[in-house]
Amino acid sequence: MASALIYMPATAKPGEVIEVRALIAHTMETGFRPGPDGKPLPRDIIRKFECRYNGKTVISAELHPAMSANPYIAFFLKATTSGALEFTWTGDNAFAQTEQKQLVVQP
Repeated sequence: MASALIYMPATAKPGEVIEVRALIAHTMETGFRPGPDGKPLPRDIIRKFECRYNGKTVISAELHPAMSANPYIAFFLKATTSGALEFTWTGDNAFAQTEQKQLVVQP
């Protein structure tokens, strides 16, 4: 399991725009780099990132081999109601990881 770091405020006011930052530790091998034997190392990338807020997708991104190791994604969203933000990374070799953070919206 890869290590994910997610930064976002725990609380927000109704209608407030908050910044969410997510980073996951992953080597992101492109499949083009030669290994010690001269043959290309097998591709191993995260292909998709998605964040859902109370079950509704707020961001979805397709990642490609040119993406750096340990992909970092930052975005803004409008806090409407309290609930869960679910972060999902999927990739090659059946890689899938989901993390969840709670957001409390209060006046």
